[in-house]
Amino acid sequence: MAKARLTDYTGAEIRPGVLISYATRQGNLVRLSEAVVLELKSDKSSGVVVPMVKVRPTGRDSGFIARKTRAVQTVSANRLVVIGEPSEGEK
Repeated sequence: MAKARLTDYTGAEIRPGVLISYATRQGNLVRLSEAVVLELKSDKSSGVVVPMVKVRPTGRDSGFIARKTRAVQTVSANRLVVIGEPSEGEK
């Protein structure tokens, strides 16, 4: 039996290399961040399989306060949307 495809809420496939947008917190504010998918994972620590995605932020965020770090992060797959293929400078 083959693995099922991981998709966002629009039906677009989430796979390594695609550009996504996801919600992040900065203090008491919420902003949207752009990132490139590095790896797909799953977390079963709570007893339920939750798809997780390891991402590398591109540095483009909503809001007027600049991001302090571009460290790799792991986010839940139900909190993001695929917005396209990365440009040549982000691969």
